[in-house]
Amino acid sequence: MAFEPPRRLVRALGETAPDGDDWLAKLPEAVERAVAVRGLTVERVQVPGGRSSLVVLVRTTEGSPAVLKLAPGRARPESERAALVHWGGLGAVQVREEGAGAAGVLLLERLHPDVSVRSLPEAKALLEAAGTLRRLWVEPPASHAFETVAERTGRQADAMRAGAAADAQVAPLVDAALAVRAELLAEPPERMLLHGTFRQSKVLAGDRMPWLAVGPDPVVGESAFDLARLVRDRVEDLIAQPSGASTTRRRIKRLAESLEVDQERLRGWTLFRAVESGVRARRVGREQDAELLLEFAGWL
Repeated sequence: MAFEPPRRLVRALGETAPDGDDWLAKLPEAVERAVAVRGLTVERVQVPGGRSSLVVLVRTTEGSPAVLKLAPGRARPESERAALVHWGGLGAVQVREEGAGAAGVLLLERLHPDVSVRSLPEAKALLEAAGTLRRLWVEPPASHAFETVAERTGRQADAMRAGAAADAQVAPLVDAALAVRAELLAEPPERMLLHGTFRQSKVLAGDRMPWLAVGPDPVVGESAFDLARLVRDRVEDLIAQPSGASTTRRRIKRLAESLEVDQERLRGWTLFRAVESGVRARRVGREQDAELLLEFAGWL
């Protein structure tokens, strides 16, 4: 069958692809090869799918449902594989294939791809998402190659400075975000394996457990960094509320208390991650997203 990557994936990868990158062009051939090597039967491509990988719903030679996932190297799929193996299915989707397999190709447990925790009422969704995230915070392997929070945010900080230099409007928020990053990294309280890009849409319904996390971009650092992305979930709804700022502050307090995370550290990482995402969205022309994120950051 012919494989067409979803528009969402094409658009998102087009924003970040380096010059000369041909991963998307080679994707149909890569899918055909991955399916053939494993003797899989294809059901359908998941649409709209994610922003960094192609997800194909398949069945194995035994008829068991599974997911075939293909991602470019810049999405760090081998780091994702290593984290999923380390978690061993506790709180996250399981790897179905022994060994590393082909680079950038993962065969995973099938969850219910159209049912995320985001489908629940907001309060319940936050509760279930937070409970799932807690299970992922474990000690990293003794010898690991995962990126650290300091390394990842260091790269991001460089891009933020460039964005501030080109846009005086965002410079005050960038300065505040960089200052709080420096404070937070001075005395990190812990070094845990983190999901890295956790949000409600990354938690899907499962059979062996009610909710399981998918799509990590793992990083090693403090738990407040991971939780910070969850704080701004449904940011468009928060911005639309007259009480959005106070709702955000209550959310920070509630999440910090429920997961035993320092409230000020959570607020600080929430500020940094919102500004970083806002500056990045502006850089690639997603102006509406940028405005929402930067307004949200201004509340912090």
